[in-house]
Amino acid sequence: MSGSGVKRNYFLKWMQINLDIISQKNTSGFEDKYNKLSKDSPEEKDQIADLYKKISDCSLGLEHFLRELGQLYESSSFPPEKTFTMQEIQDLPPLCAQMLLDGFPIELVDGDASNIPLKWITAVLTQLHTKLKSNSKIHVVTVLGVQGTGKSTLLNTMFGLQFAVSSGRCTRGAFMQLIKVNEKLKEELKCDFIVVIDTEGLKSPELAQLDDSYEHENELATLVIGLSDVTIINIAMENSTEINDILQIVVHAFIRMKEVGKRPICHFVHQNVSDVSAYVKNMRARKKLLEQLDEMTKAAARMEKKENITKFTDVMDYDPDTSSSYIPGLWHGTPPMAPVNVGYSEAVYDFKKRLMQILKECKGDNDLTGFLKWTTSLWESVKFEKFIFSFRNSLVADAYSCLCSEYNAWEWSFQKEMYSWMVCAKNKISNFGLTFPQSQMKENMLDDLLTEASDKIAVGGNEIQGKIVKYFERHDRHVNLVEKYKEDFVASANILRREMENKVRNTLHRTVEIKEGMAKLEKIKRSHAETMEKKVLALLQICRRKKSDLLDQDLEKEFESMWTKTLSEICFRKPPTRNIPQDAFLVLSRNLATRGSYVNKLLVGNNLRDCGTKPFAVKSGYCSDMEKDDAQQRHHIKELQFFCNQIVAKCQDSITQRVESKTDYYDTYIKELLEMIDETLLQNKKLKICEECEVSLKLHIFGIAAIEFQKMHDDFITVNDPRKCLEQSKSKYLTDFIDLFHERDQCQKKAEDFTKLCLQPAVLDYVNKMIGPDVVDLMKTSKGSEDYSTRGAFQFSILKQLLTDGEYEKYREYIRNYEQFIKQWLFDHIVNQLSKESSLKKLVKKHLTKYDHEMDIKERLRSLPFKPQNEMFTSLFGCGEVCPFCKAPCEAGRKEHSKHFTFIHRPQGIHGWKRTDTKVLVTDICSSDVISENKFNLSLVGACNHLYKDYQKYFPDWIIPGDSSIEATDYWKYVMATFNERIAEDNDGLPADIPEDWKTLTPEDAMKCLETTFNMT
Repeated sequence: MSGSGVKRNYFLKWMQINLDIISQKNTSGFEDKYNKLSKDSPEEKDQIADLYKKISDCSLGLEHFLRELGQLYESSSFPPEKTFTMQEIQDLPPLCAQMLLDGFPIELVDGDASNIPLKWITAVLTQLHTKLKSNSKIHVVTVLGVQGTGKSTLLNTMFGLQFAVSSGRCTRGAFMQLIKVNEKLKEELKCDFIVVIDTEGLKSPELAQLDDSYEHENELATLVIGLSDVTIINIAMENSTEINDILQIVVHAFIRMKEVGKRPICHFVHQNVSDVSAYVKNMRARKKLLEQLDEMTKAAARMEKKENITKFTDVMDYDPDTSSSYIPGLWHGTPPMAPVNVGYSEAVYDFKKRLMQILKECKGDNDLTGFLKWTTSLWESVKFEKFIFSFRNSLVADAYSCLCSEYNAWEWSFQKEMYSWMVCAKNKISNFGLTFPQSQMKENMLDDLLTEASDKIAVGGNEIQGKIVKYFERHDRHVNLVEKYKEDFVASANILRREMENKVRNTLHRTVEIKEGMAKLEKIKRSHAETMEKKVLALLQICRRKKSDLLDQDLEKEFESMWTKTLSEICFRKPPTRNIPQDAFLVLSRNLATRGSYVNKLLVGNNLRDCGTKPFAVKSGYCSDMEKDDAQQRHHIKELQFFCNQIVAKCQDSITQRVESKTDYYDTYIKELLEMIDETLLQNKKLKICEECEVSLKLHIFGIAAIEFQKMHDDFITVNDPRKCLEQSKSKYLTDFIDLFHERDQCQKKAEDFTKLCLQPAVLDYVNKMIGPDVVDLMKTSKGSEDYSTRGAFQFSILKQLLTDGEYEKYREYIRNYEQFIKQWLFDHIVNQLSKESSLKKLVKKHLTKYDHEMDIKERLRSLPFKPQNEMFTSLFGCGEVCPFCKAPCEAGRKEHSKHFTFIHRPQGIHGWKRTDTKVLVTDICSSDVISENKFNLSLVGACNHLYKDYQKYFPDWIIPGDSSIEATDYWKYVMATFNERIAEDNDGLPADIPEDWKTLTPEDAMKCLETTFNMT
């Protein structure tokens, strides 16, 4: 075997021939005995069955010896005793890789053990990739069909391969063989090799006797179809009765592949067709086949719980006219004396040409390393039946991460551009009254700006849509694996556009409302200022006519006399003081007016001045519509209290932001709060919030808002009191009066005043508005920016930091107050980044050449109108949904998506779930429960027990991968085992009965789980 290539090939051929001779002799002897016993003694069923098994088992080929080499290699890596340390063992993978290059097949799936020897296959393919110097781009072709229909013969004829075709042999499993692509075809096919996978025959008599034959064939079909770019479905005869036997298996596999983003091309080959005009005559048969495929698809979809799939073309692109080929039989007559049918080779050659054309159109860009990754994760999924939305293959994860990262960049570019436009638009509105009559504000400028914004948003939205379409036309980054997410991202782009339209419209209307309110106030101030200026000029004329040199003290006396008299003559009218609680209550009453008399009665007798003074508390009466189960009511109240606290905190942030702007109060402020509450309630309808709770919550929030907005309004009135504002300008009028009397040059002073009072505040205001987006850019481009590229990367960085810190208090905050924890985490990391190398000063100096003021970074961040931490939170937080059982947050990459899922579920006890009878924390994990007979009892879906496996009936928006593997949630198992007593204490329960294997987990095991789950290895 270790000799030259010629000697090795000669030896292998010699060995192959001799093994076939031995197998045929043994098989013939057993078959004679079997036939005689079946004919003469049919009652001897045990002996007949034993002979039948011997016939099946006596097949011996080269593949069995190669399998033993793989077993030998795998066993050498197992502890505790590594008995195989000799160099010969390590030389086996390179030797087998060379055999693949020489044209010998290698066993991919051990059919007898229904297993892929992953270590062996990994070592062989890695060596092969090394031998090829990374020139290992591949396309994969697979054939599936019933035993004895000529699958191997078809492949051997088409490609000149060496798959075993001895009659009567039943080799289980799947074999792969390499075909080198010549230089001329490499450019067209975009690959260096074609990998051909031949499989065992489906529905073989030998396998049909096994109890798990259906599951085995399902696994095999799923695996090989999942690995292939083109799948050939081989069917014998024109209208063979075996079609129904295999279509169900094939359709199951295609549905599963669609769910994980893989869309192999399917081609049906009908063999042993005698009529040369079969293609024309079988048009009806092809249509019938498509009808059968549709029926099988419906049945398979019901079993896979994918009721939205109703026909075969929902699963893949299939055209009955172009996706079918007809091949005549290999022999003219009955072998062995029958001559070979020349038409067979001609038909195979025509099919080969069609297959080459199909391969040219394949979008895949896989190489041997990618094929190996896909094989590994696909096999893991086959073993644990994880064929669902959140299939965690590393290639899919990479492709999805790249797509999310690209989309996030497009989204931020669009948002940043629109923010810059809004800053300019607000400046235009603020400066409008300087050049045009104020009455034209709404008629002209607002309409023009809204039209301009609409056009700009349309251009930006279409640009993102175009980039999405263009992205999916690429042939790299495995975009074909994430094709199913395309519609989610298109929907996200549409929602982004609508949200931006609403945001711009609300911002412009609010800015106009503020401008109009300020214009009325400025008009009063300007009227008073004009009166005072006239009086000053009149006094100036009087003093000059006295023809005597007046000293400054004399001028001050004259000015003081005039100032006092003028103030007494001016009729100062303060802006009207509004009753904010009353106005806010009116807005709330109008909002609830259509909800019926009962809801309106709940408002009667309430005064917003008395609301919101104490923390909001959910009352037991809010659960009156539930069954009187104390444990369930307590749990529901706890969930409801947590949810209401979140809404209150969110609204409080909005109120604080408005108060910090130090403007007057406008009704839009309270209306925006109401919209925020209603939108959040609508998104969480499943919590079943009763009308009493909703009204109480709104009264509580409006009470807080009314008190703070009333203070803001009163402060604004005080600061902008016309008399007070005029008196603040007294020193300026006096100075101007004295300077004019002495005819001093005021140019320099006026220029300084203009710079200090007008130009500098305007420039600083603009800089403050633009720093926020610059900070976001810095975080997205500086070292460690990959942590903010996608939601998955962001979650990984947080969980990794929590594990590194090892502090229970931080875990508790993350679990209980996820949203607040994320916001604070982002804020701290932004502060940390801006503290490096005077980053904040550098950002300011991008807009100001000279700026030497010392800055407190935290205070500066909180004072910015565009808060970078909030913007980053919005893009990284996601939809906000959590798993209904363990409360793990949804990890879908975009805010808009059809299904929620999370990469890593938690033991439910971490969130405080306890046994109702013992109060012991539970260790159940959702991903294991959904493939078990366990039951759950949640108030959200009625107070009775339901099977976890039927969870989608009650939570159709969620996909929870069934995973019985030990390592699946090692991260949270470690956390649960480490902080078991602390969690129990915090939730008024007893510590969980931690499984022994959990107690042995280490931080390294948890980190490994985290890296594997988020594909960060």
